[in-house]
Amino acid sequence: MTNAVKKLDVGTLVACCLAVAAAQLCITVPSPINGEIQSAFGASGSQVAWVTSAFILPTAILELNFGVVGDLFGRKRLLVFGGFVLAIGELLNATSQNITMLWIGQALAGIGAAALFPSSLAVIAAATPGEKDRAKAVSTWALSISLASAVGPLSSGILATVADFRWAFVPPVVLGVVVGISCWALVTDSKAPEGRALDWPGQISIAVGLTALLWGIIEGGDRGWSSPSIVFALVLAAVALVGFVVAENRAESPMFNLELLRIPSFAAAAVVALTGMFGFIGTAYCVSIRLGAVMHLSALRAGMPFVILQLIPLLLAPVLSKMLTRVEPRWLLMGGLLPMAAGQFWIAALPITTTSLAAFIGPVLLLGIGFICVVSSLTSAAVNAVPIEMTGMASGATSLVREFGQGLGPAVISTIAMSAASSALVGKLSGSDAGMEAAAGPLAVVNAGSDSARAAAQDALAHGMALGVVICGCASLLGALVTLLLVRKNTARAVAQAPVQPASA
Repeated sequence: MTNAVKKLDVGTLVACCLAVAAAQLCITVPSPINGEIQSAFGASGSQVAWVTSAFILPTAILELNFGVVGDLFGRKRLLVFGGFVLAIGELLNATSQNITMLWIGQALAGIGAAALFPSSLAVIAAATPGEKDRAKAVSTWALSISLASAVGPLSSGILATVADFRWAFVPPVVLGVVVGISCWALVTDSKAPEGRALDWPGQISIAVGLTALLWGIIEGGDRGWSSPSIVFALVLAAVALVGFVVAENRAESPMFNLELLRIPSFAAAAVVALTGMFGFIGTAYCVSIRLGAVMHLSALRAGMPFVILQLIPLLLAPVLSKMLTRVEPRWLLMGGLLPMAAGQFWIAALPITTTSLAAFIGPVLLLGIGFICVVSSLTSAAVNAVPIEMTGMASGATSLVREFGQGLGPAVISTIAMSAASSALVGKLSGSDAGMEAAAGPLAVVNAGSDSARAAAQDALAHGMALGVVICGCASLLGALVTLLLVRKNTARAVAQAPVQPASA
């Protein structure tokens, strides 16, 4: 029998909001300090891309099954576990002496976040059976995400400017410990084990497949696409993903029912989740690298575009909450993807030497407006397209694809941008500068090469970054086209649509 709370108490709500805020804050912390990380560890573009991907990948592949774990064994335990694991991972980040240690810390923190995201929302949903109460609680939960998204880059930018960049990871350590303690002391537990079971074949195959795919893409640019290790990784990814399809078809309780992909609107929402987040995070990666690693701005100045970007959701939240009940998700998705594409093409057109905040305000506003419209309507488009009994699975699957898109963005765009920059430098460097580029890539040259080599590397990186952001803009346009052609209102769900949305947001 489901152990649901009759009424959501203040302590549980505060602890759950704190938990999701901590998880979200950790995603945004590295954005302003990518340049500092690159300089401190002499990292290549692909190695810097792994800083973000190492966090997002475990979050994506574990989120679905952690939701099942919470249903089976109690969500409170999972929240406490997630808070302390997050703190341990961020402690490794704060004391990292090399890029590998930073990756490990990010991966551990991502595991903690994977426990916090679904468990915090599930506790709130279980404790608020009434539609209006649930809508208010989920809105507060979502507002916590927006606040953390704005605070993360601001705090890391300030700390990395006045002290070593590792101090940017200290607040997340403290916050993770506070989350673990507060969830243990304040959260009223709940679980729902009926009909739930862990899908180990599905979890293992999707984990291996996505990890191998991401590793192959990130490392392919540095090692060469014909390298045996890259070929093996991509083949392994293909085999594992085929294995996932086979496992889900045979599972009695699959983590993802493949029949959902036969529903055009759901399949389209999954494509938009992938392409939209790919383009958004890929653009953020390029902006971070060009301002920090290429133009050598302080972490605080490099982080200001991200602060503005994340404040927009706070300003638009009251308007969007009303629009979600009056406007079809199809049109909200279109209204988000098109401004995102416009902002991305605008950023691509800015000269690499552009460093003033005023020049970035226009495209960043377009990106921020587009992002919040896409994120707010994406889950509604997915869950409203499927039968009511599958809304939880549809929401979880959309989250998985969205998170993987965020991990894929820096991976693909870094590979493309750095490869294009290296190609543009062919024949323009000599002696130690050429050796430096061959060993560590164009970012090393722009930071430590001779004056003429730095100028050449800057021009080459401008070309590579612009190409990367243009591809991000094309991804947003592809999402808009898929939305226009495939996303439709589910008339059979019209009556049930209102109560479903708040629970799945």
